[in-house]
Amino acid sequence: MPEELTVNGRRYAVLALLGKGKGGYSYLVSAEGKQYVLKQLHHEPCAYYQFGDKFEAELRDYARLTEIGIRMPALLDADKAQERILKSYIKGDTIYTFVKQGKMQEKYLAQLREMCGLLYAAHTNIDYFPTNFVVQGGLLYYIDYECNEYQEEWNFENWGVKYWSKTPEFLQYDAEHTASKAPSAPAPESIP
Repeated sequence: MPEELTVNGRRYAVLALLGKGKGGYSYLVSAEGKQYVLKQLHHEPCAYYQFGDKFEAELRDYARLTEIGIRMPALLDADKAQERILKSYIKGDTIYTFVKQGKMQEKYLAQLREMCGLLYAAHTNIDYFPTNFVVQGGLLYYIDYECNEYQEEWNFENWGVKYWSKTPEFLQYDAEHTASKAPSAPAPESIP
């Protein structure tokens, strides 16, 4: 793990690796006494997802989700040359942690259903895997920017819901990834 990363020349001390997704590594970083999330895009192969320009997709998806009204961390800076995105830090436990610890609450599902209402009306899906959602102050935040055109098979009710409680899919995934401190989303057989 690097000790320091820069975004457009500004230095950030790396405090921790928060997780690795199919598109990048997310680090908790700090500068001038404040904490942020710095996402370093990567180009590692992903058998189940096709990428175009990842950097442009991050910016485009953020703009799209902002317009839809999804609660998420603010995009603070973007460094195209280094393929880095700086976001505000939403401190809290992930839904994955809530499910694993048996602390999941109906109010978080209700908030997700509200998000789905906005998303589906805009013909949009997000990545519903529970590591992509953090609870802070009782509010649910989508901490990724990934979104895609709506397809019923990948909506919350047909895919995401399988991981928002201790279902066989969740338990199997958790058993296979217990060595990983910050699990990433499972690899569905095919995502367009």
